[in-house]
Amino acid sequence: MRTLVHLSDLHFGRVDPALLDPLRAQIERLDPAVVVVSGDLTQRAKSDEFEQAKAYLDTLPGPQIVVPGNHDISLYNVFRRFLAPLDRYKRYITEDLTPSYVDDEIAVLGVNSARSLTFKDGRVNQEQIERIRATLDALDPNITKVVVTHHPFDLPDGGKEEDLLGRAQMAMDAFAECGVDLLMAGHLHQSHAGNTQARYKIAGFAALVVQAGTATSTRERGEVNSFNAIRIDASRIEVERWGWDAVHGQFQLIGTEKFIRGGNVWTEHNDGLMAAGSL
Repeated sequence: MRTLVHLSDLHFGRVDPALLDPLRAQIERLDPAVVVVSGDLTQRAKSDEFEQAKAYLDTLPGPQIVVPGNHDISLYNVFRRFLAPLDRYKRYITEDLTPSYVDDEIAVLGVNSARSLTFKDGRVNQEQIERIRATLDALDPNITKVVVTHHPFDLPDGGKEEDLLGRAQMAMDAFAECGVDLLMAGHLHQSHAGNTQARYKIAGFAALVVQAGTATSTRERGEVNSFNAIRIDASRIEVERWGWDAVHGQFQLIGTEKFIRGGNVWTEHNDGLMAAGSL
């Protein structure tokens, strides 16, 4: 079994500093195989914000799969936004916009969905999808295949359709062919786990979608700060949600959702969300 820690929407520039040390401590206790960060490392893509984000990431375990979000592209500097949209991200965080981690149990591929032509929306293109397909097609079919974007492929209840990843249907058709198991994202500052069956009606295929809330930002949008720990084996995935407990000054396990695989279809198992305490 492999454990992934899933952080998103850190938003350095608008973080609650009281959360940083407890978050690091809890991640270390979870002892992840990979730390995944699904975008929006900064609030306004400023150099000092990227420096703070990088300094913090360097204190967390590795390996790490990190992708940019729309907030990691300059908003007000028109030259930088359109001619060098991810220059600071690549300078301070990583030059690799297609990061990957592969071992004998899991493959985790990062995809850049941030675009300069829109303020908050994101999309993928054919070239990115073909790269994912080529990488995953070459792997042992028993490996659990994970794709990470900032913008989500699905939405929690009440979500706005415009927040979905652009060209998602094109991507999902390809993912069905190469057997993607798990899609990880952020962007909405809301936690969510489910499968793709209702939105993408592809015979014999339903990937698991997992969205993380914001781990450290003061922009909570009605949820406590949280992150996910995802435990993976070949036929079972458990999604743990860890939320900030301000009373005790630590992250606590809020609940666990369990999913099992039948063929290429992931479905919720047993009673789904099992409360581990209330905050």
